[in-house]
Amino acid sequence: MLVVATLGAPEHRRRKKSTQALPEPEPVPVPTGRVTIVDVGDPLSDEALARAWLERAGEDELASGLAVINRALHAFRVVTADPYLHEIAREQALVARLGYGAGEEVAHGRWSDARDLAVARGRRRRSVILQPQARLAAALGGRERVLACEELTLRARADVDHGRGREAALQLLVALDAALAELPLDPRAASLAERLAELRGRREAVAAAAQTALAGPLDEGSRQVVEVTLGRIEAALRARAVLSA
Repeated sequence: MLVVATLGAPEHRRRKKSTQALPEPEPVPVPTGRVTIVDVGDPLSDEALARAWLERAGEDELASGLAVINRALHAFRVVTADPYLHEIAREQALVARLGYGAGEEVAHGRWSDARDLAVARGRRRRSVILQPQARLAAALGGRERVLACEELTLRARADVDHGRGREAALQLLVALDAALAELPLDPRAASLAERLAELRGRREAVAAAAQTALAGPLDEGSRQVVEVTLGRIEAALRARAVLSA
């Protein structure tokens, strides 16, 4: 069961058509959303079992709940025809909490017992942190062209990660064709020649997977083709980004 609540929504007041802005206006409060996933399929029979579950529960259980939320967001995006709705990542949660309680209790965001999960942030090299910043500056300044295949590949990755196999196969074919058209035009393409040759060799299999997707769900072989080829395109794009650093 999925329960959605809005927290701290600002009061809506009728405003004048034009108001004088202060030199340094106060931040406008924004509402915060809370989504609770209640597992009603396998209820815990007593508090001892509940406590034992809470002690061992962690990121895997949180990932399962996040998958439920993202499936709901995707369905809402489609039925409302809103292209600006998107899935959320683990790192975007202000608070991630696991807990247990009675039905009415957890439906209102309360718990008998719960604990928060902190986002694990490993130490990254300074060069890894600065590289996206340098590329962003180059792209915004017009010194580097953002390729269509980069955006298309990101869309295919989102489909794969959220279990949308048919959409991933269809999106990947377009991303691959765009990569094969755009990457050879890059001045640094000579160093990518081996990667491009591999991608060209995978094109027929990707087209077959996309054709399968038009008829229905992917079989295991088609899923493997999609996932492996997507990884190869991402590797080629990472190599290109390193060359531009």
